[in-house]
This record gives sequence, structure tokens and C-alpha cells, in this order.
Amino acid sequence: MGPALKGVTVQLVDVMHLLCRIPLRRVPVLPGTLHLLRGWRTLRAPLPKHGPILVPLSNYLDAQYYGEIGLGTPPQNFSVIFDTGSSNLWVPSRRCNFFSLGCWFHRKYDPKASSSFHPNGTQFSIHYGTGHLDGILSEDVLTIGGVGGVRLVFGEALWEPSLAFALAHFDGILGLGFPALAVAGVPPLLDVLLEQGLLDKPIFSFYLNRDPEAVPGGEVILGGSDPGRYIPPLTFLPVTRPAYWQIHMDRVIVGHSLTLCPNGCAAILDTGTSLITGPSKEIQALHKLIGGFPLLAGEYLIPCDRLDTLPPVSFLLGGVWFNLTAQDYVLQLASGRTHFCLSGFLALDVPPPVGPFWILGDIFLGPHVAVFDRGAARVGLARARGARRGP
Repeated sequence: MGPALKGVTVQLVDVMHLLCRIPLRRVPVLPGTLHLLRGWRTLRAPLPKHGPILVPLSNYLDAQYYGEIGLGTPPQNFSVIFDTGSSNLWVPSRRCNFFSLGCWFHRKYDPKASSSFHPNGTQFSIHYGTGHLDGILSEDVLTIGGVGGVRLVFGEALWEPSLAFALAHFDGILGLGFPALAVAGVPPLLDVLLEQGLLDKPIFSFYLNRDPEAVPGGEVILGGSDPGRYIPPLTFLPVTRPAYWQIHMDRVIVGHSLTLCPNGCAAILDTGTSLITGPSKEIQALHKLIGGFPLLAGEYLIPCDRLDTLPPVSFLLGGVWFNLTAQDYVLQLASGRTHFCLSGFLALDVPPPVGPFWILGDIFLGPHVAVFDRGAARVGLARARGARRGP
């Protein structure tokens, strides 16, 4: 892991190149964890290569940001997480195992219904932090943001044993990590778009709106970023290991009395993770200070009546402080008359040689705009316009 790039701030101003802009649309939360979202819009016809291209996406509970793509001819629609922590695209298959719960409650790709399907048949397996899946590779055309005819190899999931996939409000996952993470050597979507001339820059950016009343819920831009979404300048950090979007974090301070990651540590920026994770000993120390109660699987509850008294949590990245208030790092959830507050910090120990590292998920990314630059192997961060200001 290389040294941090100290104090370098750059504003990205050239946004006139070809962009694939994907706004996120917030949907109302209805009772029932297995509620299936309705009202998906019909995918647009292919647009010219030049100019911004828009696709509606959705946000569930500020914890799952996902958008719609199409696979096949005619397009079969699927909602997918745009995940910087993986590099493959997969959706459930009509050929999936009967006992695969994830297939029961989600849309399934049917190769027989697509005139552009081409068989591959290579078996694959992907392991995530919340479960794994098995399937086969296939080839077909992708429709994304109104752009159609993007031929690529993707995964048909045949076996999704994890309950997390069954309860998810998305069908599949679209990876935006580096090629080194791609299972079976499948080219990631960003590489495919560049190769086919649909993007001219290997850059994408995320804006995740955390205002429950705001529309849209955020956006992904493939091919660039929108300076109107953030308060310049961007602070650029070099990627220290080009697989995940891994960077060096200088340290973390809770209030004025607790320092975590005191000698610097690794962190990855992961849009597919809802919370912020860190080594269990450090996350336990954080919750001891803010009064968190341990729940299950490394999660903690926070007394909702203490939110106004909780200290800020500040991350030093590239010589710049990125501050989160309690309103940023506590998820306030309601079910009927029950109201509870879930800490945005999760204890997770990632063993060597991959770890240890922190994961800066949507809790961290929500108040910020992140620009992922594959060409320069760097990530730019800036405060999102309209985000709550830290102390």
C-alpha cells in the first residue's frame, strides 16, 4: 500500500465529453420486507452517442440504491445495485434452482425470450460479505440509460442460498470495480462501454441523495461527473490496490476524545455496502463512547433520544477532514408505531491478505460526491451540495 497523497485538491471541470448519466429516484417505503416495487418505467429507445443519457433509479431506506437495466432483445428489465465492490454483472435466471429463494421474489432472465442471446455456459461463483451465488455465464445485449445494443458477457444466477438476496429490493448486481476483481475474467461494464466507443473517459461518479423527501434520490454518471452536484474542489486520493477502490485513510476521530486508525489504515469506497465497517475492536470503542448497544452480526442500536448529543465522526483523507454528524451516521427506521435507530458503523474483521481495511459505504458516501477515475487510478471526494454540514 503506497503513501497517501497529502493535500492534493483538484476540481474536475471538463464534463463536455460523453456521459452516461443515471439519476436515482426515491420510492416510498411500504410495509412488508417482501414488498415488490411497482411502477418501473419503460426503457427508452437507443439515443445518439453524444450527450447525457438518463435512467431512473430507486432508493430504499437510504440503504439500497439501485437502478434499472435491460438484457436481451426485446429488453428484459432488472433492477441492479451499482457496486464498486465487485466487477461482474449478474441477474437471476429462469433456469435457477427451485430451492433458490432469491429467484422466487425477483425477475428472472429468460434466454429463450431473447433473439440476441448467445450461450457461453462457463460456470462461475461469486462470494459477497452477505452471501454467495453460483451460476453460468451467458452473452446478450445490454440496455442502460437508454443506450441499447451493448453486447457483453454476464452471469445468470442459478443458486442464491443467502436470505439477504431473497429479501433484497433489487434483482442483481452490476459491478464497477477493477478488472482484477472480475470472476472468470469477464470484462467489466466500464471496459465494455469504452471498447465499444460509448464512453470516451474511464470515469464514473456517484451522488446519493439522503433527503427522504427529495427527488431524485441521486444519480450515477458513467463517463464523467457533474460539478453542480458538489462543493468544489474535489480531493483526489490515489488507489493503493487496483482491485477494490482502496485508498489510504490517515485516521478517524470521534468527537475530541477517541482516535481510531491512529497510524493510518486501508479503506475501500464501496457503493454496494450500506454502512461503514471497521475492525471490531475499534468499532466497539466507538460505540462505547456514543452509547451503542450490540445487536446481531456486528450491528449496534443507538438510543434515538440521544441523537442531538452524539459527537461528529471525522475521517482524515488526503489531508482533508470529511465530517459526519449523528444525522449522517445513524439510520432512523420505523415500522408501524415502532421507531428505532441503527448505528451506521458495523464491526467487520477482514483477515489478511485481503484485509484488514475499513469499508466506507453509503453512510459515508451519502453526504459526499465520489468520482472514480479508472484511467488515473484515483478517487475524488467532495461535499455534496445540499448535504448537512458538519460542525
